[in-house]
Amino acid sequence: MDPFKKIRPYADNEVEGVLQSLINNPDVLKALMGLQFPGFLSKLPFIKFFVKQKLISKAKNIHTIDDYQQVFKSLMENVVKESIATFNVNGMSHLKKDTGYLFISNHRDISLDAALLALKLYKSGYKTFNIAVGNNLMEESWASDLFRLNKSFIIHRSGGTKKEIYSGLSLASQFIYKSIFQDNDSVWIAQKQGRAKDGIDETDPALLKMIHLTERKSQPEASYFNSLKVVSVSISYEYDPNDQLKAKELDLLQSNSEYVKEKDEDLKSIANGIIGFKGNVNINLSEPMKFAEGDDYQVISKKITQS
Repeated sequence: MDPFKKIRPYADNEVEGVLQSLINNPDVLKALMGLQFPGFLSKLPFIKFFVKQKLISKAKNIHTIDDYQQVFKSLMENVVKESIATFNVNGMSHLKKDTGYLFISNHRDISLDAALLALKLYKSGYKTFNIAVGNNLMEESWASDLFRLNKSFIIHRSGGTKKEIYSGLSLASQFIYKSIFQDNDSVWIAQKQGRAKDGIDETDPALLKMIHLTERKSQPEASYFNSLKVVSVSISYEYDPNDQLKAKELDLLQSNSEYVKEKDEDLKSIANGIIGFKGNVNINLSEPMKFAEGDDYQVISKKITQS
């Protein structure tokens, strides 16, 4: 039995079935039509047929995760070409191609932060990584399918009882351990829950506690995080396509008003982030970090933030 079946990225033998389910899902077609043909065009009856036929045509050549990532690579190259002025990644020389790392990154865009780094790694001959995604983005099962086809795994950190949440976090911790130490795969995770809407990038000690859960009784904090080969990642966008949405949310929160997300707001943010102009984009990678004996979660989080 696979203990990670409900959260892990999909395997090659699951790809074709998942794709067929997505193609036949009217909600997927509706979302794609809204993205490609905004306004009244999405209401035209032949548009739905056109989008579905295009999906069927694309899916014919996708049989494995690598096939899917080839398609995703082409999409990301188009994003860079159409919506980014300059794109630079610094620090690749710190990495070895046969080694698994724990990338801990600041977080500004829901999908692009990890996708842009993965694109650069893929084009430079490195393996791509497994991407940690919170279950708050998975209101729709088809959204979960799309993420998991692209090597994402789900962290259940909200909803349910405290016991269920703890169980979900523990399972994610075990999956990170398995990815890096057993499969020699890297993992990308944001330094705290949610995007830094106020531009303040700080590593949350609670995130480190979650990662350490599976080894907390056998290894002290500093020793375990040294073995994970932590690489801090800093990404910056000259322009944020979601700046107005973020500003609206921050304004309401600062005035002590409750902010209630609209239905599909996260999906709209993903679309805005992909399509909108981002200007110059830079990613910087640190060397694998070394923590001192006795460093606790607070100290380690500060060092990652400073790095």
